[in-house]
Amino acid sequence: MALTQWTKAMEWLAAAADDPQAYERDCRRSGAGIHLLAAGRLWDVLIVPACLGLRAADMLDDLPCGGPGPVLLDGRRREVGFFLPPDPRATWVGDGTRHITQGGWIAVPAPHCRWGDLRWLVPPDGSGALTTPRAMELALHRATRELVRCHGTPIHTGRSPHRRADGTSTAIDSTSRRDR
Repeated sequence: MALTQWTKAMEWLAAAADDPQAYERDCRRSGAGIHLLAAGRLWDVLIVPACLGLRAADMLDDLPCGGPGPVLLDGRRREVGFFLPPDPRATWVGDGTRHITQGGWIAVPAPHCRWGDLRWLVPPDGSGALTTPRAMELALHRATRELVRCHGTPIHTGRSPHRRADGTSTAIDSTSRRDR
């Protein structure tokens, strides 16, 4: 990551810190430290099991409705976190799925960190680009369908994690005939 891009990414992440100047100083000094940043202001984070999230992250680049925003891999917990626009009213449901929003916190490494147990699969670029909920839902649906096809049985429930806003489900069943 070029120095200018790294600086912009650090400043973007710092905007979610309780003390942005301390965050920036720490990033510049130690480089690879882990920091807790507030969710719900600049972004929400959708966390899914790694088997599903890794495949969905690969698929985001190929979708017409937007590429990926920042994506984190937590190797110890075997989870992948996708940065989405903040929407405290939205509810994402699915086995092993958590939606971190207003009032929640997320541990992040420095923006250039691409190694270790907690690392960026797609680092922030400082532009504020995030994964759209529609692209996320579509990628998760396709990844679920592929995992079901490859393994013969659903890894989780056979239904991809999906977003529920205002009590309505936009779920796409992975066994839908339309997408086979």
